[in-house]
Amino acid sequence: MVQWDSEQYLRFRAERTQPARDLAAQLPPDDGSVTRVLDIGCGPGNSTAVLRERYPKAAILGVDNSPEMIEAARAAHPDIDFAMCDVASSALDALPSDFDVVFSNACIQWVPDHHRLIPALLDRLNLGGTLAVQTPMNYEEPIHRIIGQIVHSPQYADRLPQSREFYNLTPSDYWELLHAYAARFRMWKTTYMHTLPSHEAIMDWYRGTGMRPYLQALDDDAERAAFERAVFARARDAYPMQSDGSIIFPFPRFFFTAVR
Repeated sequence: MVQWDSEQYLRFRAERTQPARDLAAQLPPDDGSVTRVLDIGCGPGNSTAVLRERYPKAAILGVDNSPEMIEAARAAHPDIDFAMCDVASSALDALPSDFDVVFSNACIQWVPDHHRLIPALLDRLNLGGTLAVQTPMNYEEPIHRIIGQIVHSPQYADRLPQSREFYNLTPSDYWELLHAYAARFRMWKTTYMHTLPSHEAIMDWYRGTGMRPYLQALDDDAERAAFERAVFARARDAYPMQSDGSIIFPFPRFFFTAVR
C-alpha cells in the first residue's frame, strides 16, 4: 500500500483544492435539504473543508485509507468527523446509505474496479441524492509519459511495479455506467493551467502523488535520487520556461455529477 505524506501533498494546497471548489459549486444549494455529506478519499481534509463551507450545518464524514491523512485531517478540521475506510474493499458497502451528497475529489484513480465502485457510491445516497466526482485524466501529459518511460526502461523494469497504478475508465465508459445506474448525470472536463515557479516544483508535486509508489518501491535514498534525476532531466526539456522562469503546468481533470 502506498504510504501518503500530507505535508508533501499540501505543498500545492491551492492547486489541489481548486477542482474541489469547482465541483462543490455544482452541488445542490444549502437550502436545508442536504443534512448528511460523505467525502470519499478525504486526504488531509482540504476537500472536506470545502464541503463544510458549502454546507455549514450538515453532518459531514470524511473517509480515507491512510492513517497519516486521517490524523492530519482531524488536526486541521476538528469540527468535521473523519474515519478510516478502504473504499477498495467491502468496507465501502458497510458505510451508511442515507447521505444526501457523496463527494470524491482526486481519489478514485487509485481505486480498482470502477464498474463496482460507481454503483456502490451511488448506493450510499438517499433517493435524489447527488454523487459528485473529480478524477485526474492527465495520462497524456509529458510528466506522466516521462515517468512511464523510465519505469518501463531496462534499468527499472524488473525493480518497479509494472502494473497499472491508475484505474480510471474512459469518459465513454463512465457515461455507460452512469446511464445504467443514475437517474440523471452530467460530465465535463477541465484543463487547469497551473503556473509553477520552477521545474523542481513539478518534481515536488509528483513526489506527493504520481511518483510516490515508485519512490516507495526503491530500496534506498541513492536509488530514489537517481530515479528523480532521470525524471527531472526529461521534464526540464518537456516543459519550457516562461520569461520569468516559471512553468505552465497543464493538468486535465474529469468531473461528473449524478443523481440517484
